[in-house]
Amino acid sequence: MRRQRKGRSQRRRTERHWYRPEIPTRRHGEVGRSPLKVAVLAPIAWRTPPRHYGPWELFASLLTEGLVELGHDVTLFATADSITNARLHGTASTGWSEDDSIEPKVAECTHIAAVFERAGEFDIIHNGFDFLPLTYSGLVSTPVVTTIHGFSSPRIVPVYERYDATTTYVAISDADRHPRLHYAATIHHGIDVAAFAVDPSPGDHLLFFGRIHPDKGTADAIDVARRSGPRAGTTTQRIGDRVRREKRRPGERTRDQEHEQRRICGGAHR
Repeated sequence: MRRQRKGRSQRRRTERHWYRPEIPTRRHGEVGRSPLKVAVLAPIAWRTPPRHYGPWELFASLLTEGLVELGHDVTLFATADSITNARLHGTASTGWSEDDSIEPKVAECTHIAAVFERAGEFDIIHNGFDFLPLTYSGLVSTPVVTTIHGFSSPRIVPVYERYDATTTYVAISDADRHPRLHYAATIHHGIDVAAFAVDPSPGDHLLFFGRIHPDKGTADAIDVARRSGPRAGTTTQRIGDRVRREKRRPGERTRDQEHEQRRICGGAHR
């Protein structure tokens, strides 16, 4: 019996995997005599780690410090005022969201170029800075792994599709995977548990902590709180008007605000 020919979509799937670059690997916790030389590319809207808001910068910080702790040779590409135990390469003095004199696109272009100009020094480049760095990936032989933090618009998906066969993608959740892309793994974000105090006598409120956005599930959290009985508490981050009103730098908090945040977060019902 003649075999049925593969459909176009099935052939394309096979071909796209054929050219996927080989990623250097170590068994978990094993570094040995030759630790990986890793470049971590962070965004530069905020400092890494951020003073306040800056989820991608926080992700880059936790990843960097974790790799350093495992013994790898890590260079963090972030703002020059970033704090890290890794080597730091910064082309922007501070985050463009924290300094109005910085032109974001100019700063981001020189920042991304910096890591790819040094690509030959690394075993692997981790991109946590959205889709623009992908456009540099074909110019270097160093493997590039991109953690995709979501899609701000369907219009950016074609960039990811173009480099789907030649770079490697990691999803932050199975729900966040795009059906037209291929992923090496789903890796949920880790947290620094020491940064969250636990109240032995929590209150009766449920807490949604984060940015107000339709995809973040704020309405769902409020609905759950109403159904379950305890009152809902929401802590949101609003920068623009508040900063102008209080004449503080973006992301800067008073001690009272930090104390209140810890009280609300630590005292939430669990």
